[in-house]
Amino acid sequence: MRMGSAGMAVMLVVFLVAVVFAANQNEVVGWLVAIISLGWLLIFSFVVFSLRSAARRAADKINEVQLQGKGSAGGQGSRVPDQATLVRDKKLDHSFKIVQVQAGVVREYLGKDEGMVERALETIEITSSNARSMMKGNDDDPVEGTVIS
Repeated sequence: MRMGSAGMAVMLVVFLVAVVFAANQNEVVGWLVAIISLGWLLIFSFVVFSLRSAARRAADKINEVQLQGKGSAGGQGSRVPDQATLVRDKKLDHSFKIVQVQAGVVREYLGKDEGMVERALETIEITSSNARSMMKGNDDDPVEGTVIS
């Protein structure tokens, strides 16, 4: 903005000096120089005002996009999760809880009851497989087996 104002002032001074010299000398060449400097002043003015306007519009658009991003959940766009996504997230949360519980069972019964450890590991495998299928969006049937909680 400052550079445009300084350039505009310089172009205006050049035009005024050309007009003054043309008026004092009263020659055709002086008036041609004045007309040419007026043309350059008009072109420069058009460019400066066009750039200022475009910069202002771009800044407004950037601010609008930033406000939209901040207004949404977590600042990641304006996408609201649908019901299917919420249900899937609850199922995944439940699957992770099952895995955590079964990891505790493995720790508790490791070296004491091999049957209990085997069932807990099988439950972890089944739950992990089903959770991965949900994450990938597969509609395949869940893995079957006995789940021990």
